[in-house]
Amino acid sequence: MTNDVNLYMTLAATSLAGLGMVTAAGLSGWRSWLTLKREELHGHQAIGAPAADAGVPTAASRIEIADLKERLRKLEAIAAGVDL
Repeated sequence: MTNDVNLYMTLAATSLAGLGMVTAAGLSGWRSWLTLKREELHGHQAIGAPAADAGVPTAASRIEIADLKERLRKLEAIAAGVDL
C-alpha cells in the first residue's frame, strides 16, 4: 500500500515538474515573439534581419542588378524557345 502511494506521489511530482518546464519554455518563446513584433511595429530592425539601404544604391549594386536582369532575360528567352 505504501509502495503505491510513493509511486503516485513520485509520478505526480515528476509530471508537475515537466509541466512547469514546458510552460516556462512556452512563456519565454511567447515573450520573445511579442518583442519581435513590437520592434517590427516601431520600425526597428529585427534581430538577424538584413540592414535596409536608406541611401542611393552604389555602382557595384547597380552593376549586379543589371547583370541579374540580363541573366533573367536570357533565361526567359531560353524558356520561350528563342535562339539567342
